[in-house]
Amino acid sequence: MEIPRNEGEDMASTPLAGFTILSLLLLAASSCVSAQSYEAFHQCFIDHTISAPGSKIYSPDTPSFYSIYNTTIRNSRFASTSGATKPAFIVTPISTLDVQAAVNCGKANGLRLRVRSGGHDYEARSSYSNGDPFVVLDLTNFRSITVDAAEETVWVGVGTTVSELYYNINTQTNNDTLAFTGSLCASVGIGGFIGGGGLSALSRKFGAAADNVVDAAIIDVNGRHLDRKDMGEDLFWAIRGGSSASFGVVLGYKVRLVSVPPTVTVFRVNRTSEQGLSRLVEKWQTVAHDSSGDFFIRILANAVGAGANRTILATFEGMFLGGRDGFLSVLQKSYPELGVEAKELTEMKWIESTLFFAGYPTTNTTLLLDRRPYKNRTFKGKSDFAREPIAAEAWDKIWKYLLDAEDKVLQIILSPWGGKFDEIAEDAIPFPHRKGNLINLQYFLFWPDSPDEVNKKHLDWMRGFYDFMAPYVSSNPRATYFNVKDLDLGTNKLGNTTYSDATIWGKPYFRDNFERLARVKAQVDPENYFWNEQSIPPFSA
Repeated sequence: MEIPRNEGEDMASTPLAGFTILSLLLLAASSCVSAQSYEAFHQCFIDHTISAPGSKIYSPDTPSFYSIYNTTIRNSRFASTSGATKPAFIVTPISTLDVQAAVNCGKANGLRLRVRSGGHDYEARSSYSNGDPFVVLDLTNFRSITVDAAEETVWVGVGTTVSELYYNINTQTNNDTLAFTGSLCASVGIGGFIGGGGLSALSRKFGAAADNVVDAAIIDVNGRHLDRKDMGEDLFWAIRGGSSASFGVVLGYKVRLVSVPPTVTVFRVNRTSEQGLSRLVEKWQTVAHDSSGDFFIRILANAVGAGANRTILATFEGMFLGGRDGFLSVLQKSYPELGVEAKELTEMKWIESTLFFAGYPTTNTTLLLDRRPYKNRTFKGKSDFAREPIAAEAWDKIWKYLLDAEDKVLQIILSPWGGKFDEIAEDAIPFPHRKGNLINLQYFLFWPDSPDEVNKKHLDWMRGFYDFMAPYVSSNPRATYFNVKDLDLGTNKLGNTTYSDATIWGKPYFRDNFERLARVKAQVDPENYFWNEQSIPPFSA
């Protein structure tokens, strides 16, 4: 899968013209990698890409290094964390040859790669490390989108955002009834999204994004460019929701498009504690789970106000694959307690609904081409799955926990399970969260950019809340979603990760699929070159 050159790019060697001996020495002093290794990597990459105009390699003393580095980092917490290690280089390839050079040169010189597409890794592992020297391989330029309307598939580069994919599906096919099961967050990169599973408003109808991948292109640890046929079914299985960056550099995915009606219906209503919120959420759990895949409602809840006016505000967002009358009929029959009225239901095209869920107050689909998030924020995320309904009395306690913390901004996102999730086997792909789960819970704590000691106080509070939620969610293991990465679960040991050590975090993400992932890793990357704090380790008994 080849990505065309961007107009106006310079030759590969230009960004490192100012790469100094001093910068080499500073980099080497902070790690076990020698200055000669850094210089050798740089020269190796230049030598192997000199005929490819537009290739770029940046060091920390390149003027544009930090602007490029910070462009797609969504969690600004790590920018102020003193212990976080930044990359020795950033490589922004534009071709398969560039990626192969980065892999081969990195491996030869003891510099690992960290692959970045959209930058939404909540723990910023695609941009930072806990101490090991590394190179960021930023795949932003891998944004080709080739739609086959007749076959109802699309090849998409991993640097594409889900919103760019939505827009191109719609414009290239001129068909309002073809869609993709992409994220509700418009600026998420395709690479990490599919690489960890990928959830959407269409998932109850069509499964996770990774369930709809039919082919892929990857550069493996030996620098080979492989498609599904070449890589084999074990590796193809692993890179669909199993931490794809653990196995190589995925360049693109071929995904299956899904059919939606020409009209969908959406709504958004707010309810507060004073409106019987706990009973509404208790009922929602079973209604949202048991309804057909055409029906999707999620809840976003947080505490607002102060003093006597402090309350829980919950936003109910829904979509129905069909018209207003059909949605209203289902709501009145199965969930009359919510009290949604016909005037609160809006009919639109599916492509317009992606703007609705992304928070745009318009149906102008050209906005989907804007890659920027609304703003980068300092936050900590965690997630859970509940296999049994959480009673109203328990929700009362959860709300009180939020209300009592007047200096904290915590949002809880509740998403329904069931539908297609119940029909797909747990081991069909590495993403294991299937039948038996009732809802998914995601928690996000936000705070202003702060020094380490302030960050620690917020992180400790978040860990306390996570402990508080334990009685209400799954256990043995306490399941969590890989795309809400959480280093509190545990991390790999630098350079000496064992499978048994990694199960402490691997089992919550992947359940029984973790062992198969580790066995695939042992086959394709036995020396564990593609390593990070929560990468899949090679299996060892």
